Amino acid sequence: MTGTTHKNELVAGITRRTLLKAVAGASLAPGFAFAQGQPIKIGSVLSLTGPGAGLGHPERNGILLAVKTINAKGGVKGRPLEVLIEDDGSKPDLAKSKAENLIFGEKSVAMIGPSLTASTGAIAAITNAEKMAQVTFTGLGPQIELTYKSLYHVLPPQSLNAKAMLEYATRALKAKKIGVLHDTGYGQAVMASLKQNSDPYGIEYVAVERFEVGATDVSAQAAKVRAAQPEVVFVVATSPVPFRNARQMKIEQPIVSAIGSASYDYVKGMGEFANDIVFPEFVVGEDPLPRQAEFVELYRKEYNAPPKNFEAAGWDAVHLIADALTKVGADAKREVIAEAMRHPFEGAMATYDFSAPDMTGIELSSFVYSKLVNGKFTRLPFRAGGA
Repeated sequence: MTGTTHKNELVAGITRRTLLKAVAGASLAPGFAFAQGQPIKIGSVLSLTGPGAGLGHPERNGILLAVKTINAKGGVKGRPLEVLIEDDGSKPDLAKSKAENLIFGEKSVAMIGPSLTASTGAIAAITNAEKMAQVTFTGLGPQIELTYKSLYHVLPPQSLNAKAMLEYATRALKAKKIGVLHDTGYGQAVMASLKQNSDPYGIEYVAVERFEVGATDVSAQAAKVRAAQPEVVFVVATSPVPFRNARQMKIEQPIVSAIGSASYDYVKGMGEFANDIVFPEFVVGEDPLPRQAEFVELYRKEYNAPPKNFEAAGWDAVHLIADALTKVGADAKREVIAEAMRHPFEGAMATYDFSAPDMTGIELSSFVYSKLVNGKFTRLPFRAGGA
């Protein structure tokens, strides 16, 4: 690395941090001034580059909007919130080192993120040892997460993602033969849950093909799935690549995905193939549920675009932590702050119960279903769980 390059990266880092502070404190009520006291620091590690960037960017948008909104109302007991956001490049080892600095260097009171399953595990090992609250943007994945008592999920557990997909495939599409394309990260976790939850639905997996996270071409795997002649194809990944390749390889059967791909960043990457893909999700910004309307309107005003699930999850994560800090104070011990979050919580994305065994409490009936129509998410009337 040259000296000039290093200097430019430092300047870019300072600019990002300065911008974050400016955004977080903007639009305060006229004449409002914070009471004396240092900002309350919350650390956040997101995937802003790499394969997970399609998740990290909307998560960041939701976080920044929440901080701005809370600070405009006076912060937490007169102290402003400051979320320090770092990019893990979609790499678990980098996520771990960034989190260590935010926890031990910056003295953050809680952590938000990361965006990807492997990075969640890397950071959770640290936050668990510190008894520190971590609100992550992944569903319950590896079973070891059940032992982490200060780890909370604002995305559904993978078993619930799996059931939501199976509900639509079997009840709406009447399918019995399913082919699957999945990546080795998020997709692997959902696939494991699909297998564990399949028996009650009476389906057969006629082809299961996996590919590496970040793969740029999965045409060969898509061709194998097509050759098996499934009635429905599940595509589970955090990338637009398998969706493009599936259609390019003439897979004409209905495609059902999981919430991890329900992002406009990924839709853009799908290009001309972003059509007729069904997603079990929670927020359809073009047609929000009544309890989501206020958040959706604030987001539209701020970003001139409709929000989706990950924007809402970012918003919910900040509000969950702010709620706990309001109850116990920002100077409380980390484990006290974490424990103050263990209760039911009404969010923009979903209604949670963080005292539930799966550390999220989201129910199957909470899912809404959307289909991409001309590249736009359109809410469907189908409801899971027989509703």
